[in-house]
Formats: sequence, C-alpha cells, structure tokens
Amino acid sequence: MPRRALVLPLVLAAIGTAIGPARADHYPNHPIRLIVPFAAGGAADAVARIIGKHVGDALGQPVVVEDRGGAGGIIGAEIVKNAEPDGYTLLLGQSGPISINPGIYAKLSYDPEKDFVPISMTTAYPYVLVVNPSLGVKTVAELVALARSKPGQLNYGTAGVGVSNHLVTELFDDKAGIKMTHVPYRGTSLAVADLLAGQVDVVFADPVSALSQVRAGKLIALAVTSKDRSPVAPDVPTLAESGYPGFDAIAWHGFLAPAGTPRQIIEKLNSEIIKALKDPGSASLIEQQAMQVVGNSPEQFAGFIRQDIELWKDVARQAKVEIK
Repeated sequence: MPRRALVLPLVLAAIGTAIGPARADHYPNHPIRLIVPFAAGGAADAVARIIGKHVGDALGQPVVVEDRGGAGGIIGAEIVKNAEPDGYTLLLGQSGPISINPGIYAKLSYDPEKDFVPISMTTAYPYVLVVNPSLGVKTVAELVALARSKPGQLNYGTAGVGVSNHLVTELFDDKAGIKMTHVPYRGTSLAVADLLAGQVDVVFADPVSALSQVRAGKLIALAVTSKDRSPVAPDVPTLAESGYPGFDAIAWHGFLAPAGTPRQIIEKLNSEIIKALKDPGSASLIEQQAMQVVGNSPEQFAGFIRQDIELWKDVARQAKVEIK
C-alpha cells in the first residue's frame, strides 16, 4: 500500500480533532435555536424564555425559542435529534418526551439516551392531588377508603392518554390498591375545570392549574407527588407522608443537545444555565410559575433521566398503557 494512503487518514483525523476544539472555542458566533416540543404559552415555553434570555445575554448571541409542538413532544425532539451537533440547536426537554414516551410508544423515532446529550435540568415540580370538596374527603386515606368502597366508580381527569399526570395517577392507583376510571382531556386546565364543576372526582394537577383554586377554597389539596414537600405548597403533605413511602414522581424541564455535540460546548452551556438559575431575577420568574429551580451537571442529569425512564416504563407496563 502506498505510504500516502497510510498517512492520509491520519492527517484527516488530526485536522478533524483540531477543528472540533476550534469551533467550540469560538462558540457561539451566531444565534442558538432552542426547540420547545410543545405549544407556546405553557410551562416549558416560560422556562425556555426565562433561561434562554439569560444564557443568550451571557454568550453574546440570542437564544431563539421555537415552539414546535405535536405528537406528545415527538416532533420537536426529532428536529433536535436530526440537527447538526454543533450547539446551535438545543432541546428544552421535559419528562413527557424524554422519560415517558419510551415506555408508552410501541415505536419511537428517537432514543432519549442515545440521541441526546443532557446539559442541565433546569426546573421541576410535583403534581398536586386535588379533589372537589363535594367528594367529602380531606385526606389521602379517606380518598383511598372511598375508592375501595366504590371500585371503578370514582373517575380522574388527565391531560390525555399516556401523559405525565395519567401515569402518575396509575402509579398512585397501583400503590394504593385501588382502581379509578380514566377520563382524558386535551389539557390539565380542562380537567381541572371539570373537577371544579363536579364532573370528575380527582385530578393530579400541576401547581399552576391547581393551587389558585385550592387557595380560593374551591378545591382541596390532599398531597403532592414529590419525595419532599413543595416550597410552593409547604402545607400540603407528600404521598410518602400519607402512607406511601418512596413515592416520588415529578415533572421536569432541562436542556439537551444532539448526540455528538462537543464536550466543551456542553460545559459552556451548562455553566451559563447554572448561572441563569442562580440569578435572583430568573429564579423569581420561575418560582412565579410554581416551579422549583434545579440546576445540575450533565452526568447528574443523565443519571436522573435513566432512572426516570425506568420508572415510567414500569408504570406503563403495569397499567398496560401503549400507543401504537
């Protein structure tokens, strides 16, 4: 084999190695797209804009938020999966498309652990177990006793089949040994509206949808789904405190990049996201959305995602929830 044929691959490899760090060193030199895989106006959109503004200002290039909702977050996730891994297209991931979809879709067009690189979790919140006062229960124990006395007669509202609060309720049913009837809606706010009207009995709602109604005395909050009490509802006990030790299920948001994105870029983004989360102004805006600030390393975020996927796969299997 000619010597040139042996040397050329080594030269090309060296050039590739040199270009990678150089691109990372000069990152970013044009705007960054941040894909939100849901419609505008929701919690994910709010987090993307609050953190994106701070990160963009720090890096000297705008972070442009694009809301690309549809198919349970799959459309937005696919855009980022197929993007160039250069740090200029990022995903504002959420528990639904990243942790839950692998367990409920018979065929999923992406692998959350192989197709994305975690950067940092940004925010998290528990679900709040709320009931209409007319149901006549004020504790989790009373709700469970009522559900056991009327198998299948109590119903619960969710934002749709296979979404987070559907699987959270199925997890609760399994832990409590009860069976309630699922009534899917097109959003949690619609389920809460029917809960207020007495059309459904139970909803595991996000704090924004539930707590204003609880404070107004129109709903009763029985528990939150996180392992610790929520700062936005400190008087509401956890399910773990209410007789279900180890119950810990949260919704979350976080930044991810396409697989293959240079480590230097991931570290630079992680650093700026952490700074944004520590900024009092950003933190205050997030807390107004009834969410908790998180912030962690790429490795910690990856470990959390791995565990979260396994949790929801088990729940989906037990509840026989599958979308073909």
